Amino acid sequence: MNPIVSIIMGSTSDLPVLESGIKFLDEMGIPFEMNALSAHRTPELVEEFARNAQARGIKVIIAAAGMAAHLPGVIAAMTPVPVIGIPVRTAMEMDALFSIVQMPPGIPVATVGINASLNAAILAAQMLAVADDEIAKKVVDYKEGLKKKIAKANEDLKEIKYNFKTN
Repeated sequence: MNPIVSIIMGSTSDLPVLESGIKFLDEMGIPFEMNALSAHRTPELVEEFARNAQARGIKVIIAAAGMAAHLPGVIAAMTPVPVIGIPVRTAMEMDALFSIVQMPPGIPVATVGINASLNAAILAAQMLAVADDEIAKKVVDYKEGLKKKIAKANEDLKEIKYNFKTN
């Protein structure tokens, strides 16, 4: 089995943030790989990874980074493979988000919310679904499941009683 999604983290301390996205890809049956690469500490390895990703069959890259958060942009600068950036929460809260979302023209990085690895994985699946009917069906089924969860939540809310609650 060869990976089609590559999950890159600036360090393994980002792994807990990535957990929900990793589980989603696993449940969807989408082959992925995980690596720790740093735009600042291992720039040569980042370049080697980015320049070879497409030739290795990688279709989407998810890159998580905090603080200066250059990793997604550096990868995007060196590969035609779409990159989804996950800003990781840090003490300064918004620094990673601003670093990832403010890319110069010609170097796009799709950016999800802070720590939003599940949304990154869903977006990766939706990108893959454009050319893969099996993944497309799984994405549709997943979204139908979300609708059912909300319908169930509303049924459960009907059972909660308050003096002035009208529904």
